[in-house]
Amino acid sequence: MLFKMEKSVKKGISFGLISGIITTLGMIIGLYSITESKLTILGGILVIAVADALSDAMGIHLSEETVKGNTTRSIWHSTLSTFFSKFIFALSFVIPIWFLELRIAIICSIIWGGLLISIASFYISRERKSSPSKAILEHLFIATLVAIATYYIGQGVRILG
Repeated sequence: MLFKMEKSVKKGISFGLISGIITTLGMIIGLYSITESKLTILGGILVIAVADALSDAMGIHLSEETVKGNTTRSIWHSTLSTFFSKFIFALSFVIPIWFLELRIAIICSIIWGGLLISIASFYISRERKSSPSKAILEHLFIATLVAIATYYIGQGVRILG
């Protein structure tokens, strides 16, 4: 999948995928712990899918412009692949939230996010010729820290509100 793509596209997809999953999962878990409102969580996903995807694409664009030797074409490949991968992967979390009872949807979202992170980590580690299990565990650990932090932040906001 990632093996035959241009480096700039790989960079954008891998960044957008991981960022989209972790950001969206963190937002879902945080909002769930505050409101337990399906409508609020769906709105949050849509906002993340657009605003954060555009923001990260702009960040990648500027970052790539600072690298000497990057062509305009490679810069735009990174920019667009970041936007579309983040946008699509963030939107993928709408499906369980929309169709399932919210508590079950949250669990399915966590499993979905973990599965996507594991698959991406596996392919990236194989390309780097490093240990897939180490990469998967490292990336799932970071995602778990985000999930725990956003849950407790949400609980703190709930208490204050």
